[in-house]
Amino acid sequence: MEPSGPGKLGSLDEDGFGVQTRRTMDLGLVPNLRRSNSSLFRSRRSPSPFGNSEKQENLSSWIPENIKKKECVYFVESAKVSDAGKVVCECGYTREQHLEEAIKPHMFQGKKWDPKKHVQEMPTDAFGDIVFTGLGQKVGKYVRVSQDTPSSVIYHLMTQHWGLDVPNLLISVTGGAKNFNMKLRLKSIFRRGLTKVAQTTGAWIITGGSHAGVMKQVGEAVRDFSLSSSHKEGDIITIGVATWGTIHNRESLIHPMGCFPAEYILDEEGQGDLTCLDNNHSHFILVDDGTHGLYGVEISLRTRLEKFISEQTKEKGGVAIKIPIVCVVLEGGPGTLNTIYNAIANSTPCVIVAGSGRVADVIAQVANLPISEITISLIQKKLSMFFPEMETFTESKIVEWTKKIQDIVRRRQLLTIFREGKDGQQDVDVAILQALLKASRNHDQFCHENWDHQLKLAVAWNRVDIALSEIFTDERQWKPSDLHPMMTAALISNKPDFVKLFLENGVRLKEFVTWDTLLYLYKNLAPSCLFYNKLQKVLTEDPECVPCTPILLSLRMHHVAQVLRELLGDFTQPLYPRPRPLRQFTKLNVQGVSLRSLYKRSSGQVMFTIDPIRDLLIWAVIQNRKELAEIIWAQSQDCIVAALACSKLLKELSKEEEDTDCSEEMLALADEYELRAIGVFTECYRKDEERAQKLLTRVSDSWGKTTCLQLALEANDMKFVSHGGVQAFLTRVWWGQLCVENGLWRVMLCMLAFPLLLTGFISFREKKLKSKNGLARVRAFFNAPVVIFHLNILSYFAFLWLFAFVLMVDFQATPSWRECVIYCWLFSLVCEETRQLFYDPDGYGLLKRASLYFSDFWNKLDVGAILLFIGGLTCRLIPATLYTGRVILSLDFIMFCLRLMHIFTVSKTLGPKIIIVKRMMKDVFFFLFLLAVWVVSFGVAKQAILIHNESRVDWIFRGVVYHSYLTIFGQIPTYIDGVNFNPDQCSPNGTDPYKPKCPEIDMTRHEPAFPQWLTVILLCLYLLFANILLLNLLIAMFNYTFQEVQEHTDQIWKFQRHDLIEEYYSRPPAPPPLILLNHLQLLIKRVVLKIPPKRHKQLKNKLEKNEEAALLSWEIYLKENYLQNQQYQLKQRPEQRIQDIDNKVDTMVALLDVDRMKRSGSMEQRLASLEEQMAQTTRALNWIVRALRDGGFGSEADVPAPAPQKATDEQDRMPDVKQRAEDGDDLYHVNARHLLYPSCPVTRFPVPDEKVPWETEFAIYDPPFYTAERKDKAGVDPMGWNPMGRTGLRGRGSLSCFGPNHALHPVVTRWWRNQDGAIYKKSFKKMLEVLVVKRSRSELWALPGGSRAPGEMLPQKLKQILQVEFWPSFENLLEKGAEVYKGYADDPRNTDNAWIETEAISIHFSDQNDMELRQLNSHLHTCDAEVSFRWQVVDRCMPLYANHKTILQKAVTLLGAYY
Repeated sequence: MEPSGPGKLGSLDEDGFGVQTRRTMDLGLVPNLRRSNSSLFRSRRSPSPFGNSEKQENLSSWIPENIKKKECVYFVESAKVSDAGKVVCECGYTREQHLEEAIKPHMFQGKKWDPKKHVQEMPTDAFGDIVFTGLGQKVGKYVRVSQDTPSSVIYHLMTQHWGLDVPNLLISVTGGAKNFNMKLRLKSIFRRGLTKVAQTTGAWIITGGSHAGVMKQVGEAVRDFSLSSSHKEGDIITIGVATWGTIHNRESLIHPMGCFPAEYILDEEGQGDLTCLDNNHSHFILVDDGTHGLYGVEISLRTRLEKFISEQTKEKGGVAIKIPIVCVVLEGGPGTLNTIYNAIANSTPCVIVAGSGRVADVIAQVANLPISEITISLIQKKLSMFFPEMETFTESKIVEWTKKIQDIVRRRQLLTIFREGKDGQQDVDVAILQALLKASRNHDQFCHENWDHQLKLAVAWNRVDIALSEIFTDERQWKPSDLHPMMTAALISNKPDFVKLFLENGVRLKEFVTWDTLLYLYKNLAPSCLFYNKLQKVLTEDPECVPCTPILLSLRMHHVAQVLRELLGDFTQPLYPRPRPLRQFTKLNVQGVSLRSLYKRSSGQVMFTIDPIRDLLIWAVIQNRKELAEIIWAQSQDCIVAALACSKLLKELSKEEEDTDCSEEMLALADEYELRAIGVFTECYRKDEERAQKLLTRVSDSWGKTTCLQLALEANDMKFVSHGGVQAFLTRVWWGQLCVENGLWRVMLCMLAFPLLLTGFISFREKKLKSKNGLARVRAFFNAPVVIFHLNILSYFAFLWLFAFVLMVDFQATPSWRECVIYCWLFSLVCEETRQLFYDPDGYGLLKRASLYFSDFWNKLDVGAILLFIGGLTCRLIPATLYTGRVILSLDFIMFCLRLMHIFTVSKTLGPKIIIVKRMMKDVFFFLFLLAVWVVSFGVAKQAILIHNESRVDWIFRGVVYHSYLTIFGQIPTYIDGVNFNPDQCSPNGTDPYKPKCPEIDMTRHEPAFPQWLTVILLCLYLLFANILLLNLLIAMFNYTFQEVQEHTDQIWKFQRHDLIEEYYSRPPAPPPLILLNHLQLLIKRVVLKIPPKRHKQLKNKLEKNEEAALLSWEIYLKENYLQNQQYQLKQRPEQRIQDIDNKVDTMVALLDVDRMKRSGSMEQRLASLEEQMAQTTRALNWIVRALRDGGFGSEADVPAPAPQKATDEQDRMPDVKQRAEDGDDLYHVNARHLLYPSCPVTRFPVPDEKVPWETEFAIYDPPFYTAERKDKAGVDPMGWNPMGRTGLRGRGSLSCFGPNHALHPVVTRWWRNQDGAIYKKSFKKMLEVLVVKRSRSELWALPGGSRAPGEMLPQKLKQILQVEFWPSFENLLEKGAEVYKGYADDPRNTDNAWIETEAISIHFSDQNDMELRQLNSHLHTCDAEVSFRWQVVDRCMPLYANHKTILQKAVTLLGAYY
């Protein structure tokens, strides 16, 4: 950004980048200095309570202890005056704004003001929340910090105390500090793109924080996003780093204990030379150096902070990435150019917004030109175009700009120019992300690390569009195993688009999901997940878990299986068995393990799960991740069972979920999975009914040895069970081996006259029964559930008739034979209920069977009726309680009659009505509660008014409850008023037990003494509310229940029909009391013969492996049909079609824009080509004319004068002119002209390319002189001149001597071979491995070698990795090697008077069994811990130091290998 003089707005520079960071240290508190800027503080009010008080207290104690401000402690009068005309100090503050100690200092008396000595640190007094008065209620955070505050402290404040999430991306926006104009379309594109990239990637945006220039543009972009987005999208973190001393109205921010909140007034009119904070930023870091009105103070701290943040690692989903940083540039001046230069020097990618003005446009104009064409004159012309104040630029400043722009453009991989409409480029967010990926792609890394890093960034940003366009291209073929770590990260981070992308690019879930991977996923469950809490509970109760360790570190898959079985039900087997004692799973340290290490294990250690798709589906469903589960379910093999299991899991979790919204989402997702199961089953049933019905009863080993039908019943999936195919299957089971087409009348007739079975009157489903003898047909007939059911109905009716006859006609003191038959009949019923209780074909256990048995209402009714019968029978057998026994048995008869309702639920007509009656019974109970309130209140009031001291409890109950209840139905008491009062109908003293006590009576007049008017009013009100209101309410409730249940009655009936069918399917064929014979047979089989119970195959069938595989393949095929149909139906929806049309129109408009741009560009290219051809033709004709003239043909006067050639205007060049010179083909040294000399604060004189040769005149060339001290000062080096030209620095620099400094770099290579010894090839060329070394302080690798001392063969750095005894042998290898290069080395340490000349020798071992190679490997060592070495595969992206890559390329070319 721009420097601001007096009266100008903004910061000195919106600069966020520096090459060298200054080391800072925490300064101790200065004693006895506790006052703040007193005049600023005196007017402060007390802070109002706001927000969380505990957090405020923590901030109020932590910030002053760790964060300091700066204060001037020595007042020195300055020649300047304040705006109010007061005398100010050299620091810019007035005398009143200084500390008392600063006004009368004794220790500094008579000394010149020095900011290093006279400005000291003390605890900060400005921090807390900030609210902009009159500009909404948005609350931000702010803090005043010293410019020397360590970046780690500020980062800790932001992440720990301010609660900011660690960013996935850091966007540093820089540019003009003063307000500037942008095209409306470009402004809209910039705002939309910036907020989109910040919101989608979770980025932090860092600006200068003031309400002007580019910072204001960013603030307005964030404001527009906040107004147009929903609260679920989250806020964009916008951090303003501003100078404290230049902030207007900053006195409102000061309070020693913090302001919560501080009310800040944005006053642009009265700010003068200062600047206001921008109200659309969320956080402010206000940098203080103890001065007032001095801009640019924040630059160094912002640089260090951004560098520190970019060096932090964010780990999410098991993938760790360094936080990437990008610089976005709008407009700007000299300060902005420095920012861009420093960013490029620090390898930070920059996005220049073309068309925004000034520096941004200058760089955009020349960005695609060859370096040789970026000349001083060209830059001067561009500056005159875009800078009105061009006359203020000196020649040296223009030279400096030219040099910096050349260096910026030279690293094109870090530079991205965003041009509106270029190549269809419409969004800044895409340009920003592409710039980061382009920089990462061109960054010197080993190849696989480079691509992995790019993919990590795309996953962290959750931008699958960027991954598709930039990463998954033909340039790189991804192996499925390489994508496994990213697949895990995408799963944990819930990024379904990336999961889908990885599956499309070859990731197979069966190879991806191992035991370790699955365990890792469960250990990374979100803490807010309900399943996570259930796991913690299970682990806490497990005695095997170590109590000291974190709870989830002890997690094993059998713990997961335990929770899943609780959710799915005990009818399933554990999905993950408990490991045996001898076989322990590999322990996985979640906190210390990397995802890459999970997938680098040998194949012998990998243990795959039974069904990996099932495992991932469960993991996604229990976290309610809809999109992720949908993608995984589409990959599933046993898809119907999987959908029903998901429905069961979600319904169970929704019951325990406390969050109502989350619970509703789970129920909605459960219904969705039920519909998917119905959809796939419908496809199967349409294709083949018999195979579809096999799917219902097939035992699924993957899902705990359960079946589709069993899961649907347990999940209460009524829609699935009521499906026509399921009901057809149940009907088939109901009819047994009989044909469904047989009429019920035929069955009833055969039951009464079974010899008809031998005549073919009844048809059977199996043909073999038709040919067999009659006994098999009779057995098949009477084993059919429909026959068993009707026989039991007849038996039950007979039992009820006989029971009623005994109670009403034949109840003797001694039981008659009929009564004894009833006792035997009941005993058979007891035996049958006992059989049902203990019948356990699935092996649930007694407790589970008992809970299942008593969960059925009808079983409870049966047990109650039997127990009541036993009680009545006991009383009946005792002569003294004979009548009591008859009463109890009479009541028991009612319960047995109610049992008929269950029997008739099988009827399609009566079944739904019985369901409605059951539902209405619930309404009756609620109604009775309301009715009881009115009955009791009226009854008590009436009884108290009419009757005095009634002591008989039975008559109190009659008067309060019974009479009040009968009043509702019209039986109004006669004594409620005096009209119908009759003293003969009551007892005056209440002594007659058969008459009620008389009401209050006037004995003299024999008239009622109670207030008749009151009792009549009470009666009217009671009848009004009870008869009219409550009874109509009951009718309305019945009507609502009927309407609600009627819609689903059919589903409910079909669902409950299964229970009845299963009951009679497993029931013995004989009806009571003949069923005792079957019970005797079962007793012999179970107790004597020990034969366990088995479920019939028709309800649970275990298929052979081949048959099961074929059935599942058929199911998968039809599942794909279902998904395609769903996709087609989705596309046919009106809203989807409108959206598709809209997308097509947008695409067409974009293509038309691109076509227009291409046509325009093509025309200009053709014109430029034509001009160039004409220029060549003109030069050729001139040459011909000169040749003819020199040959004596024609005279000088006859030569036509050539037309003056017009130079092509640079502004007419296309911005995307093809680059005509590669960066590596510079004619002059580049590294030797870097402005910052390594390892010292010296800055070179800028030398553009055209001024490098000594022969070129460069009058203003005045480089600084630098010579580093060295240990041996003996000898005087002769002064020389760099043979490659100017470097911008004189002296010896940090080299050993003036003139040439000789170095040696051996290039030691061998062929890259596999385990079998075969040489790897790429592009039909052999691949090499090269020996490289690295120092811990450097990120780059280097060839072994270095500067060579006079008289020595081996450099000292080479000796550091070779044992002493091998030095002579290596010297022999050097003598045998081939010279690759000898001459000048372009090194950053070179100066005008000292430079490096190197000799590179290739040492190649072609045979892997070469004795010298073995000796070399055995003698490689390092005695320095900071030095490491390795054999590295040769690749063009190898991170090699300086010009070593060029040397290596020459050696590779010499060997004809791949590079």
